[in-house]
Amino acid sequence: MPREIAVTDGFPPSSRTRVRRLPERGHYERSAVYAVVDAALTCTVAYILDGRPHATATAHWRDGDRLYWHGSAASRFLRSVVGTEVSVSVHLTDGIVLARSGFDSSFNYRSATLFGRCEEIVGDEKSAQLDALVDKLVPGRAGELRPSTEQELKATTVLGMKIDEASAKIRTGGVHGNPDDDGERVWAGVIGIETRFTELTPDGETAVLVEPTGSLRRLCGKTI
Repeated sequence: MPREIAVTDGFPPSSRTRVRRLPERGHYERSAVYAVVDAALTCTVAYILDGRPHATATAHWRDGDRLYWHGSAASRFLRSVVGTEVSVSVHLTDGIVLARSGFDSSFNYRSATLFGRCEEIVGDEKSAQLDALVDKLVPGRAGELRPSTEQELKATTVLGMKIDEASAKIRTGGVHGNPDDDGERVWAGVIGIETRFTELTPDGETAVLVEPTGSLRRLCGKTI
């Protein structure tokens, strides 16, 4: 029998979300799961279409216990998953862990797996959630832009799902190698990996020169 895991504010592990391989890396509290979800810009949505498995990468954002993503109104993927249950995975790689053997080498990573049932978002909530996506990418940006037109909203589908089940799996730290390899004359340690915003490149077709806002400048060099 798997050991009981106390979860004070999160998702009690289920048969689908319980971390079985290296269970000490499993996290089920909302604070841990949502930190991974919010740090990533994209996710992969897995679903069944015409009786066959599919997976589609997409941008995502979260509002409370709900996850959202969007795409073209003509998307077969988006139309097919409305009313169905999907699995969403998020993964961030923070480092390559180099041991003194290939077998013991690994990665430092943050990952999350979510389950929920999709619904189409319409009306005022649709507009609000598209603004929320813009603000996730650049905080405060939505307030600097013109509102979406009716045609733009019509051309866009927004889906949301209540997060019913979820878990995170996280590895940090250094090498956990075979003690018999300690005498090997080879470097071991961690190569850190960062995803960060870099320089601002102005649009070459803009007729009017506009200085970037403080929110944009603050993003430069920020690690995500």
